[in-house]
Amino acid sequence: MQFQNSLEYAQQLDQQDSLRSYRKEFLFPKVNGREVIYFTGNSLGLQPKKAKEYVDEVMTDWAELAVEGHFQAKKAWWDYHERFSTKLAPIVGAKPEEITVMNTLTVNLHLLMVSFYRPTSKRFKIIMEEKAFPSDQYMIASQVRFHGYDPKEAIVEVKKRAGEHHFRTEDILSTIKEVGEECALVLMGGVNYYNGQVLDMETITKAGKETGAFVGWDLAHAAGNVELKLHDWGVDFAAWCSYKYMNSGPGNASGCFIHEQYHNRKDIPRLEGWWGHNKERRFLMEPEFQPEPTAHAWQISNAPILALAPYLASLELFEEVGMPALIEKRDKIVAYLEFILQKVAKEVGGDFEIITPKERGTQLSVFLHGQGKDLFNYLMKNGVITDWREPNVIRLAPAPFYCSYEDMYRFGQVLKEYFLKE
Repeated sequence: MQFQNSLEYAQQLDQQDSLRSYRKEFLFPKVNGREVIYFTGNSLGLQPKKAKEYVDEVMTDWAELAVEGHFQAKKAWWDYHERFSTKLAPIVGAKPEEITVMNTLTVNLHLLMVSFYRPTSKRFKIIMEEKAFPSDQYMIASQVRFHGYDPKEAIVEVKKRAGEHHFRTEDILSTIKEVGEECALVLMGGVNYYNGQVLDMETITKAGKETGAFVGWDLAHAAGNVELKLHDWGVDFAAWCSYKYMNSGPGNASGCFIHEQYHNRKDIPRLEGWWGHNKERRFLMEPEFQPEPTAHAWQISNAPILALAPYLASLELFEEVGMPALIEKRDKIVAYLEFILQKVAKEVGGDFEIITPKERGTQLSVFLHGQGKDLFNYLMKNGVITDWREPNVIRLAPAPFYCSYEDMYRFGQVLKEYFLKE
């Protein structure tokens, strides 16, 4: 498209935006009396107005029904988590029975490793990307040590090429081939948190499976952001947090995908608890575990209803809109943001290097050559909520649910003001 860097043009794009009404469904912080320009949906999504309603409903049920809320509430608590499966399935490309929601992201990855990292003397290595999100690094290293292996020997990191900011698919595939029969697991971030790159999950999954390894994905920055086809790609397992693009609230519950081929398998170990026990027999308090025939078998404890309520509220919005519409706006608004950055750089003589490749979701990571944290601080003080990563990268993630094209234009003006004031 032939974009223009003007307020009138940005407002025209907003008028044409089929999702523009959803901005009103979210609560925006204010700086200097004005709604912020919010670029950190990749860290914590804004609060849907519906969230308080859903939490209040649980609080009312608790007050009026007490323990009977488990069965008598309008959204009964004993099967509250089951409502998520059908709503999440189209978001991640899965069958409803392959989805469950429980715990938090790193906890779930640890639990899934019980099932899918079972090293032997021959096949014990894990392939991951270099400088993965620290929690993944800690989790994988601790799992390796738990099984009695040295992380230096058992963990193989795929590295970026010298002078490049993104991973090459061919390098990941060649690493998988090189590790070969020693590879027990391929576990990577579907979208890299730092540079915003979307990995070729389908191709990587196929390569990992062909070498005899399990393949799992951390979808923290992918779920609700990019197109996923976990079932069709043959992914063994995946987990994601819900508080980024899915707007469920700080530190909230994690979703899990376990491919249907592993359901009802006695040779697949897992840590078990009573909420994974056969639903119809759960309250008979039987001594022997009988797993649910779905991904819910990986449930351990009863669901934290107050935490799940805001997540359910947000998923109602996803169900209304659908991922295709969100992705269509995502691509357009990110392209407009990129245009604005290029125009401002030209006007002020700035050197803004976008290190996010074309394989991207809603995030642009930008090297601000020659700039320090003063620029970040200026943006924040002037109502642009963004994210700073050392040494001099800002991450900009205009979530399509609630960001507007006028936001992109206004951001460009604030950015330009910073350089002109010097």
